[in-house]
Amino acid sequence: MAPGGSNYQDIGDSRSACSDYGIAPESAEFKNSPFRKSEAVIGGKHGAGSNSAVHELLECPVCMNPMYPPIHQCPNGHTLCVKCKSKVHVCPICRHELGNIRCLALEKIAVSLELPCRYQIFGCQDIFTYHTRLRHEQNCRFRPYNCPYAGSECAVTGDIQYLVTHLKDDHKVDMHDGCTFNHRYVKSNPQEVENATWMLTVFNCFGHQFCLHFEAFNLGLAPVYMAFLRFMGNDDDAKRFSYSLEVGGFGRKLTWQGVPRSIRDSHKTVRDSLDGLIIQRSMALFFSGGDRKELKLKVAGRIWREPL
Repeated sequence: MAPGGSNYQDIGDSRSACSDYGIAPESAEFKNSPFRKSEAVIGGKHGAGSNSAVHELLECPVCMNPMYPPIHQCPNGHTLCVKCKSKVHVCPICRHELGNIRCLALEKIAVSLELPCRYQIFGCQDIFTYHTRLRHEQNCRFRPYNCPYAGSECAVTGDIQYLVTHLKDDHKVDMHDGCTFNHRYVKSNPQEVENATWMLTVFNCFGHQFCLHFEAFNLGLAPVYMAFLRFMGNDDDAKRFSYSLEVGGFGRKLTWQGVPRSIRDSHKTVRDSLDGLIIQRSMALFFSGGDRKELKLKVAGRIWREPL
């Protein structure tokens, strides 16, 4: 949780080569996911794609990611990917000084392979050549999702059900059933908070999960609060829903209606696009009443499914 976040109340297998050089895997999809060990499960077409020994040959010993041409090797024949080659000066296996030697034989093997998507465990059944597989995986609709918790830099990834359990158990996020909500945010001295983020609640609605975010930041020189909703699923499914947010008091009201953004879009991306209910601090304190020195903001909302 970001500094100051606790003041808001919601009422309602590593390898030695990798550690030796301090190089983390380029892709974190499986690093903290329960599906990491299942990546080698192969289906679909049989043949070269099911040869785990070939897959191991094409795995970089430093970052453990698949190697794509150009593939480099040390004078003793140990290989590593081009990205790790630029970061180390000696072979991670034999410690021999690296030259500029290409492993042409392994490169020819790589370009001749047909492989299943690495996210086959999540449901992708497509088969690709070595190069097209890499491009596909960057946008595969079955790829794991990043943890949507906005109050910390969380590297956990997984499918939606796994992330829901992770949010509940590890981040202690409140889970609520229902498609309407009414939350009151309280801050004793809102002048102290300039930049802070909180994800307060996950709603189970229409068989899906929606994340309600509320935060404070400066929009230019103006301090503002922002509330918005994110959908735990892909963008196409998110567009099937709409939501509204409302805040008000003393005969005045601000409303927002929009489409929840998929958690494929990072929290920062959504916030910076201002795709949500924006409340200037002065207006938020007006809605709070009293002497305007304490924030008591009530945000009501509703989620509905759009007709097909």
